[in-house]
Amino acid sequence: MQDTNLIQGTGFITEFDQYLFGEGTHYNLYDKLGARPMTIEGKSGVYFAVWAPNAAAVSVVGDFNDWDQEANPMERLEPMGIYELFIPDLEVGEIYKYAIKTKAGNTLMKMDPYGYYAEKRPNNASIVADISDFEWHDVKWMKKREKFDEKKSPMFVYEVHPGSWKRHEATEEDEDGYYNYRELAVELTEYVKEMGYTHVELMGIAEHPFDGSWGYQVTNYFAPTSRHGSPEDFQFLVDYLHKNKIGIILDWVPAHFPRDAFGLAEFDGTCLYEYADPRKGEHPDWGTKVFDYGKHEVKNFLICNALFWLEKYHIDGLRVDAVASMLYLDYGRNDGQWVANQYGGNENLEAIEFFRHLNSVVKKRNPGVLMIAEESTAWPKVTDKAEYGGLEFSLKWNMGWMHDFLEYMKLDPYFRKYNHSKMNFAMMYAYSENYMLVLSHDEVVHLKCSMIEKMPGLYDDKFKNLMVGYSFMLGHPGKKLLFMGQDFAQHREWSEARELDWDLLEKDRNRQLQSFVKALLHIYNKNKCLYEYDCWPEGFEWINANDGDRSIFSFARHSESGKNNLLFVCNFTPVDRPDYRVGTTCRRKHTLILNSDAKEFGGSGKKRPEVYKPEKKEADDRKYSIAYNLPAYGVAIFKF
Repeated sequence: MQDTNLIQGTGFITEFDQYLFGEGTHYNLYDKLGARPMTIEGKSGVYFAVWAPNAAAVSVVGDFNDWDQEANPMERLEPMGIYELFIPDLEVGEIYKYAIKTKAGNTLMKMDPYGYYAEKRPNNASIVADISDFEWHDVKWMKKREKFDEKKSPMFVYEVHPGSWKRHEATEEDEDGYYNYRELAVELTEYVKEMGYTHVELMGIAEHPFDGSWGYQVTNYFAPTSRHGSPEDFQFLVDYLHKNKIGIILDWVPAHFPRDAFGLAEFDGTCLYEYADPRKGEHPDWGTKVFDYGKHEVKNFLICNALFWLEKYHIDGLRVDAVASMLYLDYGRNDGQWVANQYGGNENLEAIEFFRHLNSVVKKRNPGVLMIAEESTAWPKVTDKAEYGGLEFSLKWNMGWMHDFLEYMKLDPYFRKYNHSKMNFAMMYAYSENYMLVLSHDEVVHLKCSMIEKMPGLYDDKFKNLMVGYSFMLGHPGKKLLFMGQDFAQHREWSEARELDWDLLEKDRNRQLQSFVKALLHIYNKNKCLYEYDCWPEGFEWINANDGDRSIFSFARHSESGKNNLLFVCNFTPVDRPDYRVGTTCRRKHTLILNSDAKEFGGSGKKRPEVYKPEKKEADDRKYSIAYNLPAYGVAIFKF
């Protein structure tokens, strides 16, 4: 057993630290609580601090003291009930937990809520880590990030679950075959750069015990999952992406946390992090706990956690999961299962204040970072400023567009003419928020089918449907997101338990679809009209939104300068339109820059003119038009 030569009363956590924590504004609290290697009075070791105000006693246990709960008792600091202890001679890599004796006489073995590293499941102890030694090489990126404007900048996001993007063959030593963060950095960067994505969004990075939760039931909010390596390995991944001019977004889950006995639930024997009233503190549908957004210390935990990822790991944005479940007190609950607010409504006023506090602090301290809301209802002003009643998010996932788009795309083409409004309705509210169009992981699981299998028709028709659908998505206002596998038509539903079916790229149609998506992405990056006016109506113009009988949509995207505008034509039926004519917004020449009928995309390869001169023939209520032999499921993009 280790010598218990302990230094008490270190003074590391000051009265001012406690004051800031008590009012919920200690934004660097991650530097104070947790396990920190340091030298005190000339002795090197590890300093431990944990908030457990309702505990009777707390001690640090681990291999270093044979998990003896009496060996290393911690000292309580008042008035906040923080317990601290410095243990000399401990080093980085030590495994530990907190043994918390409750006032009821029980002993709870808890992981460190502020721990930087955790054991790989099924073990669940924390690991002493030091993340301050990594040498970053992304100074230019971080400087440029300060001026990033999400409204006017290109954003086409590749959503990735690291554990199932690619895997090694399983072995006796490594039954999972997970890629290390460093391996992932190199191969993922190569793929993303070649395809043309601007950002990567990673699922399941914060440590979680159950693979099947996909990382949405977090137990260690400050620890990148050890499934893929160490915190330093994760820093390498972020740094490598930045060096290659790729942004990185993390999924972040402040809505709920699991009940695991070693986690945050009833941390000190009481409902410390969650609402005490189960009608507010539990999600019936998910079987999880809900953070108490009215408690300053809990808000501090979440806000400093967001800042931690953005500042310590150089993350460029957080996609905030399940925002609607936080905003509505009755979310997923029946009558009698929820408590109204002080005005009798179903709005969670504490969560609203939390979001405004969070987003204002994040943006003030880190200009250019993204706070993205997954908000599935019509809650108003999600991306508006707080002084106007908004929540101050940067972007909002457009779940309404996604739902209408997929419902339309799944239809037999014959019935699409009766559902034409599903595709143009989103333009009625396109500028009410700063939107991101998403086809995420949620749409290709739980028997919803993969994207390609949602498409109607025979084998070849499915690919053509997906091509015209992706083209429409590209041209529609809003930033963009595709989940991994959707860009080469993964046939099976996604599963976290296996890697993507990369062998499909040996098949012509899958490879051709991937080439088509790559072409779309490169057009996106090269043409400002597709992103710089996403949030203003001046950037989009319907040419014909009402051609329901033929199920054809035509529209223009305009740039701020008026140069290099694009005209889109999308045919959603398997009917050739050799006599098709589309109205134009100007008389200047139109250059065909994308033709879905090209041989490289699996089309006929029929040669077409590259340049089209508008004629004085009326079409779509315009004096001038161009004639274009529009094939079945045809897509044409013209630059003018």
